[in-house]
Amino acid sequence: MKDEGEPLPTGFVGRSPRILQIRGQIEKLGVRRSPVLIQGESGTGKEVAARSIYNAAPRGHFVPIDCGSLVGTMMESELFGHVRGAFTGAVDTKRGLIELASGGTAFFDEIGELPLELQVKLLRVLQEQELRPLGSLQRIKIDVRIIAATNRDLQKEVASGRFREDLFHRLNVVRLTLPPLRERKDDIPLLIERFLSSTVSRTGGKFALSHDATEAIMAYDWPGNIRELMNCLERMMSFDSGPLLHFADLPTQVANYVRSRSATDFVASVAVGAHAHPAAAQAFPQHGVVPLQELEKRAIEHALRHTRGDRTTAAQMLGIGRTTLYRKLKEYELEPE
Repeated sequence: MKDEGEPLPTGFVGRSPRILQIRGQIEKLGVRRSPVLIQGESGTGKEVAARSIYNAAPRGHFVPIDCGSLVGTMMESELFGHVRGAFTGAVDTKRGLIELASGGTAFFDEIGELPLELQVKLLRVLQEQELRPLGSLQRIKIDVRIIAATNRDLQKEVASGRFREDLFHRLNVVRLTLPPLRERKDDIPLLIERFLSSTVSRTGGKFALSHDATEAIMAYDWPGNIRELMNCLERMMSFDSGPLLHFADLPTQVANYVRSRSATDFVASVAVGAHAHPAAAQAFPQHGVVPLQELEKRAIEHALRHTRGDRTTAAQMLGIGRTTLYRKLKEYELEPE
């Protein structure tokens, strides 16, 4: 029996219920040749999932195709190949990426970026399992499994006319939807452990996270998902501040987000009075209500502590302008002597 925390051979890591379900689907899909459509936000691991499907029952080559990079007049040649003399500069015959994937799997990353004219040609390949290189009169038989991925809602793209409905239905035989990292935070410690462990073999260095850094990482919502988390850890290690990585090593956007949340939580707690904040009870024992001026002063002090005196960031956290903050500092006599 597999350990629930262990990844598939390609490294699709997770033990949350949704990820365990997806991993089960991936293992089943590996032995089939049906098209698969993988949906998910940028950075959720769509290519990792596609490689996991391929590696569950490897056959032929796995050929990734970045649809976002297919630009200009060479798009058709890149996908379908060309014969010598097909266009100016075509001095040799060239096999396209789809033909190179014959016998294996072609992974169309960000399929929603594919222009409509190429969508028509791809549909024909799926229907007939054959292609015609640019400039050729001959059709080439192929045997290729298509896995496509997108961060777009293709049904909306179909409705707006930017994606062909017939191609969508051809690709959407099996759909795999990857959840964003903010919806599977239970997997973050395992992802961190796996990434930090991999650095030992790559760099020889062994790293760990301090408690405050771990809490900050768990609090952040990671709009860039797993890719952003991995970049964050890489950045923290690049400062070479020691084997233990601290809150101070975090990227600015993560640290500021956590500080902002802390300041917001502080304001919320003192706003309800003495029962929620012991300091308020000591200052106002009779009625337990904190005057607005005192609340505002404490919020400013708290923001400045969390930003280590950075007034610009503190003003942003408080939702006020720098000029207003300077005026408040003077009003509450919080200016440094």
